[in-house]
Amino acid sequence: MSIAIVTGGASGIGRAIATSLVARGDTVVVTDINAEGAQHVADRLNGLGKGKASAAPLDVTDAGAVTDLYTSVKAEHGSLDLVFNNAGIAIGGLAEELTLDHWNRAIDINLKGVVHGVHAAYPIMLEQRSGHIVNTASLAGLVPMPVGIPYTATKHAVVGLSLGLRAEAASRGVRVSVVCPSFVDTPLLHNVNPDLPETPMSGDATGDIAKASPRLYTAEKLARDVMRGVAKNQALIVAPAHGRAAWRGVRLSPAGAVRVASLAVGRIRSGQ
Repeated sequence: MSIAIVTGGASGIGRAIATSLVARGDTVVVTDINAEGAQHVADRLNGLGKGKASAAPLDVTDAGAVTDLYTSVKAEHGSLDLVFNNAGIAIGGLAEELTLDHWNRAIDINLKGVVHGVHAAYPIMLEQRSGHIVNTASLAGLVPMPVGIPYTATKHAVVGLSLGLRAEAASRGVRVSVVCPSFVDTPLLHNVNPDLPETPMSGDATGDIAKASPRLYTAEKLARDVMRGVAKNQALIVAPAHGRAAWRGVRLSPAGAVRVASLAVGRIRSGQ
């Protein structure tokens, strides 16, 4: 049995990961800025009859709150075995349409939220000489994803952070993986640029995304991929198959990948 924390656990990928963990018998703390949603997920998971779940409100932009929670979980359970730094938001819009508020929100949640999770979990795991940190990035962290470059930039940063930390942690008994999913059918796609100045991509992005990728991957399928990747201690967990194909294409021809992305931008501009 493992002791795990999942941020952004009230919905989408976080909820699916928490469900997979409890289903196999782990004890999971489901955290989210949406405290009511996190509690609802924990209550439902406790009906599975295998592992256990509890809920905690958490704003990942608050470094002190993240550290306090991770430390308290370790103190209560005696260890902290798995941390899924998963909370994130979507940012959509062309570069000229975005404000610094868009950039700062993406950096604060998508990047600094992961930094805060790592900063809180890593010392605990070093002391234990065991543990696994799993950071959620995106396929956008591996390919030149336009029309939302604050999101793309932060996800590239999370990939770099994770791989660099993995190299440092390897000899200390701590494992680090980074999850890079392609488009997954989650509330993230229905809530682009929340509480920020509107852009043409504000609101529900699923329609635009469905044109390019009509069969969205489910969070439940991704969670199975993540669990397999964690079990194998994979550095990069890229899913589904078309995401791995896109990543392979970028590695073979970075310039070609940018050209393909430019064509997509042209279609989006012509449609506005």
